[in-house]
Amino acid sequence: MTQIDYSQKIPNNVDLGSDKRLQRALERWQPDYINWWRDMGPTNFNENEIYLRTAISVERDGWAHFEHVKMPDYRWGIFLTPHETEPKIGFGDHEGEDAWQQVPGEYRNWLRRLIVTQADTEPASVEQQRLLGLTAPSLYDMRNLFQVNVEEGRHLWAMVYVLHRHFGKDGREEADELLQRRSGNADHPRILTTFNEPCEDWLSFFCFTMFTDRDGKYQLLSLAESGFDPLARSCRFMLTEEAHHMFVGQTGVARVIRRTCEVMNEFPDADPREHGAIPLDLIQRYIYFWASSSLDLFGAEVSSNSANFFAAGIKGRAYEGKYEEHGAMDQFYEFERYQDGRLTKEAVPLRNAMNEVLRDGYVDENIKGIEYWNRECEKTGVDFRFAYPNRRFSRTIGEYAGSHFDPEGTPIDEATWKANVAQWLPSAEDKAYVKSLMQPVTERGKYAGWIAPPKRGINSQADDYEYVKL
Repeated sequence: MTQIDYSQKIPNNVDLGSDKRLQRALERWQPDYINWWRDMGPTNFNENEIYLRTAISVERDGWAHFEHVKMPDYRWGIFLTPHETEPKIGFGDHEGEDAWQQVPGEYRNWLRRLIVTQADTEPASVEQQRLLGLTAPSLYDMRNLFQVNVEEGRHLWAMVYVLHRHFGKDGREEADELLQRRSGNADHPRILTTFNEPCEDWLSFFCFTMFTDRDGKYQLLSLAESGFDPLARSCRFMLTEEAHHMFVGQTGVARVIRRTCEVMNEFPDADPREHGAIPLDLIQRYIYFWASSSLDLFGAEVSSNSANFFAAGIKGRAYEGKYEEHGAMDQFYEFERYQDGRLTKEAVPLRNAMNEVLRDGYVDENIKGIEYWNRECEKTGVDFRFAYPNRRFSRTIGEYAGSHFDPEGTPIDEATWKANVAQWLPSAEDKAYVKSLMQPVTERGKYAGWIAPPKRGINSQADDYEYVKL
């Protein structure tokens, strides 16, 4: 196992102590980070001990240690996945060359832009979720929220290290700015729109971790292929932690569905609202909203930036190794354009469609998650099926932005959209009802009435384990 040095002020496995200038710069940034965490991290719980996992190595197995710890004392640090072989650039115009250990001058601005955009999402999600601990449906869920939060904080550390280590004064200024932007702030918002959306209830949180964190997974997968080796190694370990975030989302929504189905079976003639459950069609509207919002995060379907990043060898396809050919030259990608009110097929150079290639894998994985939720209905005999929206539905970026489509992707006019949008996306009444259910449950082993218990505890703990010491 590749151990992490916890004897230093900033835990790391990059021999930080050998670069005193860098070490001092990061140690100067550290108090600002803690101040940001106390100001913008989980409200009211910084003095409570939480059952959190902490990385003790960067290997695939045996990397995590569990213990109760106060969140401001969490051992955030800098962890890069080690090499198994001498790294090579695996795609693009530099395929087969040695991976870069320093920033290539010609790609400096592109790399900095990619790193800062990825880094900005990490504190943004913590800010979006900062009040949720006050309405947690159980100690189990509260702990999972805080685990997601501290790991997003560590992912910020991973990107900040790369900025400090490889981008000089510009990198230090960008790292400072990451602690200045605020999710939802009209004057100084986060970079990407989805990370300025309010996340005010737990159904939103579960959908966010299902769909938006899965976008994060695919962005990390593409950056983990980068020819810039420090970035690739940082992202590979971040992916290890990211898996838990999607687990929280997928199983969280499944538990909400399971509880609603139980209520529907017990009271077949009643509206689930009458018994404190969330109707399945309302859950569907939340799915449509967060799924379509997260689809925007991949960018436009046809993108010169995606072509440039791929050609340069700085951002690849997810699982690039599965492809037989890694140059993506003289190949085309066919997709549907929407022009003059008509959908038409068009083939574009594959390099220009790398955003869409990434989105394809993401959509396929989400559809599997939808089927997972449908099995919850099947197990209880409830005749309802959840659906994933067509990628044209409710888009604000790319080919379909500014036009109207129903959830199946059929073009519709504005009047039809207005007449049906309340059936497709959460209304003010939907949100008010969900928020009315958000009453905290803090007794060990107990759960709010709108969500079912998990199938097993964290780290195989008992049902009534004290995940958060209140």
